[in-house]
Amino acid sequence: MNLKTVHSIYFLGIGGIGMSGLARYFKFLGKNVAGYDKTPSKITDGLQEIGIDVHFEDRVSEIPAIYKEGKETLVVYTPAVPRENKEYRFFESKGIEIKKRAQVLGVITRDTFCYAVAGTHGKTTTSAILAHILKESGQHITAFLGGVSENFKSNFLIEGTDVSVVEADEFDRSFLNLSPDVACVTSIDADHLDIYGDAAELEKSFKEFTGKLKPGGKLIVKNGLPLNGITYGIEDDSDYCIRNIRVQNATYCFDMVTPEGEFLDVKFNKPGQHNLLNALAAFAMAVESGNPTSRLAEALSTFKGVERRFSYQIRKQELVYIDDYAHHPTEIEAVYQAVREMYPEEETLVIFQPHLFSRTKDFADDFGSALSKFDQVALLDIYPAREKPVEGVTSDWLLSKINNRNKKRISKAEIVATVKASGAKVVLTLGAGDIGKEVEFLKTALLT
Repeated sequence: MNLKTVHSIYFLGIGGIGMSGLARYFKFLGKNVAGYDKTPSKITDGLQEIGIDVHFEDRVSEIPAIYKEGKETLVVYTPAVPRENKEYRFFESKGIEIKKRAQVLGVITRDTFCYAVAGTHGKTTTSAILAHILKESGQHITAFLGGVSENFKSNFLIEGTDVSVVEADEFDRSFLNLSPDVACVTSIDADHLDIYGDAAELEKSFKEFTGKLKPGGKLIVKNGLPLNGITYGIEDDSDYCIRNIRVQNATYCFDMVTPEGEFLDVKFNKPGQHNLLNALAAFAMAVESGNPTSRLAEALSTFKGVERRFSYQIRKQELVYIDDYAHHPTEIEAVYQAVREMYPEEETLVIFQPHLFSRTKDFADDFGSALSKFDQVALLDIYPAREKPVEGVTSDWLLSKINNRNKKRISKAEIVATVKASGAKVVLTLGAGDIGKEVEFLKTALLT
């Protein structure tokens, strides 16, 4: 695949967070860019604002004529788009080149100095922190992020084309298309078992990913993972280690012990020790590639966060509302730990939308255990995404796994009433489906 000879790029699933970043990249380069997505969103609105043609009906007649000319056209698709998609089948029948997003990203980053962040949790936040501190230390980077950085107000940043920051996504083994110079693995918890079958196969794939490092490349790993690399952790014997954690005015203050020396009284604003680990991983990646350490440490204090990653929507004395993308039991546990650290005595209500029938089935007991820790629990129906229903796997079934007397299943229309009736001071909406679309509505309702 030679991207220099491609002048028109058409995206199937252009509204996806990763796909939209690629679309913006090619638009920046002056290519013709257009695409299809199932539903309008803030992301597709943003693409249309910069002149990208987006439509929402799966019809071949909606494809602009220029993209039907095969020689200079590339079609990029996401696995979330089904093969029976009419537009996909049209391009396939015409013999027009069709590639997965991961394959295209691999080609783009192959000739750059590439930082790649892998892990079943923490990829988006870690890569966003990394992009921020590299930018603040003077690097001119291109960053493809899996969420909207609150510092950049975008999931895409381009200030130079020699250095890239990307998420290395394990879904569908996508990360095996990358060739990083510096890679990080944050976690290898069982997930995507509909793809891998079991945890051992997932771990094998991560080990294969570490073999994709360019000659002389460096691997940063969370201490305790079954991988050999430069380690990071909290209060342990890691190469990069956080010690002496304090919470001051809802901000972390801590010391970092590193091969480059100690950094005292470092500040970081995102709650949760999982976020401290994300910050440390990003710092280690940047240091190991030779960036100025003092500027990197200072830049950690100005990281604002990523939309839908422990995002404060309301932060008042009488009410706190937090929205988070957490969709795996480990992530829910991490959010709970952060909430309890910041609000140890307050009543909590979590509204959770399970994501995928397969994930709900595979981790039902773990979901039940994690959600049971909150004082009140409300479950929405399972968000199917790319899947068809699985018999017996429902939110009512998952509700039975939650050991909490104050629990119920609700519809989206009941969210506001549920929150107002709860009396909880700390309210959370969690999930990777379309629950994010309810956030502004709920926030407005609670403020009026």
